[in-house]
Amino acid sequence: MRIDVLKLYNFRNYNRLTISFHPNLNLIYGKNGSGKTNLVEAIYVLALTRSFRLVGDKTLILDTTSMCKIEGTVFNTYSTNYQILLSKEGKKVQINHDKVAKISDYVSKIPIVLFHPDDLRFIKDTPSTRRKTINISISLLDLPYLRYLNLYNKLLKQRNAYLKQMSVNGNSSSDYLTILTDKLIQYGCYIHKKRQEFLVKINSYISSFYEKITGIKGLTLKYVSSYNDLNSDEIRNLYEKSLSKDLTFGKTAIGVHMDDIKFYLNDKDLKEYGSEGQQKNAIIAYKFSEIEVFKECKGYYPILILDDLFSELDEEKVQNILSLLKTEIQTFITTTDVDKLSFLPYLSYKQIHIQNGKVVEESEHERRK
Repeated sequence: MRIDVLKLYNFRNYNRLTISFHPNLNLIYGKNGSGKTNLVEAIYVLALTRSFRLVGDKTLILDTTSMCKIEGTVFNTYSTNYQILLSKEGKKVQINHDKVAKISDYVSKIPIVLFHPDDLRFIKDTPSTRRKTINISISLLDLPYLRYLNLYNKLLKQRNAYLKQMSVNGNSSSDYLTILTDKLIQYGCYIHKKRQEFLVKINSYISSFYEKITGIKGLTLKYVSSYNDLNSDEIRNLYEKSLSKDLTFGKTAIGVHMDDIKFYLNDKDLKEYGSEGQQKNAIIAYKFSEIEVFKECKGYYPILILDDLFSELDEEKVQNILSLLKTEIQTFITTTDVDKLSFLPYLSYKQIHIQNGKVVEESEHERRK
């Protein structure tokens, strides 16, 4: 999988841009604020129809304009044209110039694994952030997963609304609540199974990658869920026991919407006891594990984006991470300092110099170990 050509129109600080990419490695460099991250953000938006930054779609549109367009030619066995149009009214997507009615039928067509400095939130933030992260990862591997997740969330809202109604009215039928609960368990069991399978696969790689980066063994992910080791009847009993609490608070206290994922380094919870350096290296190890899991499941590699990864890493860590890059993976690296990446393995690559939303220089290189 690779993106060959990207076209931007009124995206962020890019008025118009057409750029071709190297199939292996693309080094995007320039000063802070020049537009390096905006360029890889455009690739991400083309793939997933939303930014990895915590911003709304309207902020992606160049000031003083009313719409923006991202277009890309993507190769995977054959070339496909993808387009996304963002305006004040919403977003529209096309594949090979044919309109795609549902965004859910478009996303996951271009698989991307991204590292961005804000990814530390995966460890530092609330469980909902961690669930959201693995939901995106699993959706790239399992198309029904996103549909089941949407159905689950819709049912969860219905159940919570009915719990509030029962609490107020007192005489509402429990039959409808039972129907909602049974369907919630059905969808929840599917989601739980896919999350469990995914994290087992991640754990088969993550300790090795962490050791290659840091020299330390023992990184694992632990899946915390009320569904763990229970069959559907046992899960149903949990809902029955929790009914009084659910009615009191008007919301469902049991289910996969409460799941969490914890990073442990030799039985030490990295959220509570890990340094920021350990947390960052754990996220990097997770991202490289995610790439291998995707290859294992799909038979080909996703696109890799490493945005501002090396700014606070020492020379040894930089070298260790660069040694993990593979020529089969199209990789985008943004940096302010190209010289810091002098440890590139045997790779041909392209350097792209960005200034004020413009590409001022493109050059292709080949380097041997």
